[in-house]
Amino acid sequence: MKSIKSIIFLISCITLTQCKKEKDTTFLITSEKVGKLDKKSLTRDLELIYAEDSIVKDTIQSNFGSSASKIKIYEKGGAHLLTLTPNLDSIPVIQNVLVNDARFHTDKGINIKSTFKDIQENYEIKKIITSLNNVVILLKDSDLYFTIDKAELPESLRYKANTNIEAVQIPDNAKIKYMMIGWD
Repeated sequence: MKSIKSIIFLISCITLTQCKKEKDTTFLITSEKVGKLDKKSLTRDLELIYAEDSIVKDTIQSNFGSSASKIKIYEKGGAHLLTLTPNLDSIPVIQNVLVNDARFHTDKGINIKSTFKDIQENYEIKKIITSLNNVVILLKDSDLYFTIDKAELPESLRYKANTNIEAVQIPDNAKIKYMMIGWD
C-alpha cells in the first residue's frame, strides 16, 4: 500500500513539474507583439483587442489631404498604456507603437523607467541618430528603439545639432524619454 502511494506521489510530482505555468504576457514586448497587440493586428480590430480598455482616436488632416491619426489606449482606471500610429494603407495595420506605461517591458526587463546603461547591457546598439533635442538609439536586429533627451547629455553635447554622438558619450544614468516599436 505504501509503495502504491509512493508511486502516485512520484507521478504527481513529475506531472506538476512538467506542467509549466504560462507567463502573463499582458505587458510583454517581443519582436511580434506589444502586450495584446500583434504585429499584424488590423486597426479595425483594436476595439476587439482592447475591449476592456478605452480607445481614443485623434485624427489630424494635413495640407496634402492625407490624415495622420494617433490612437491612444487607456486602461479602464485611466492609465495611458500606448499611443499607436497606423499606416495609411487601404487595410491599415499599426506602424508605430509608443509605450507610455512602465509596466510594458521587454523579455530582458527594459521599460520606460530604464537607463541607457540598461539598454547597453542588454542589447547591441546598431546606430545613434542625433536630432535637435534628442538622441535616438536604434538596436541591432530589433524593431524597438529609444529616445533620450539631450538634456540628459553632458552640457558640451546638448546644443550641437549636427554632432554625431557615440554611445560612450551618453551617461549610463541617462533616462529614456520614449520607448517605441516601429513595424513595417
